[in-house]
Amino acid sequence: MSAAGQVLLAVDTSTHSTGIALFDGEQILCESNWTSQDFHTVELAPAISDSLRKANIHGDAIAAVAVATGPGSFTGLRIGLAFAKGFSLVRRLPIIGIPSLDILAYAQPILDVPMLAVLRVGRGRLAVGRYEVRGKVWRSTAPVQIFTPNELLEGITQPFFICGELSQEERHLLRQAGTQVTLSSPAHSIRRTGYLAEIGWKYWKSGRIDDAASLSPIYLHYKDPIPG
Repeated sequence: MSAAGQVLLAVDTSTHSTGIALFDGEQILCESNWTSQDFHTVELAPAISDSLRKANIHGDAIAAVAVATGPGSFTGLRIGLAFAKGFSLVRRLPIIGIPSLDILAYAQPILDVPMLAVLRVGRGRLAVGRYEVRGKVWRSTAPVQIFTPNELLEGITQPFFICGELSQEERHLLRQAGTQVTLSSPAHSIRRTGYLAEIGWKYWKSGRIDDAASLSPIYLHYKDPIPG
């Protein structure tokens, strides 16, 4: 643990791809990522307790909370945000909300082509965010929108690097775009909660924290973009 003894708890329940992590600013002390079949409510608290035990950390060492804010599953986001906000309010801890697609983008290699980061939002649809490298980091450059995989393929008119939650069938479909599409590897397409923890720590230490009472998830409607 760091000399200051501060630990950040990161929580992501945006989709079936779920995770938690403990970070002290220097090391990921414990990280767990798993596929939840809509059992976030019963899995989250025990997973955090288990991570604290494995890392040999007392719960009082947690000094901040970072939480993925979506877009994603309505139920998953509601559960994760409720837990993180409750934890923050009861213990009077700073909370940092991070858009879920930013977590994906953070993990990708720096490239000279634009990137599309995607995750599942139900009914066979994907939330899609566009990113470009600016200042040696990926930055969101367009509103997030929802597409079916076929609509996404039809809209590709230039080379893109694509990362995120894609099934085997969706990967085969997007490969029909030929050289216009480069797909991230399956391992790099997982929203690792360790990356959420790193982003949250940077925001926390720079003073970019949120109000726990007003922090809300990002919900999208089909064909209804939000500011990116």
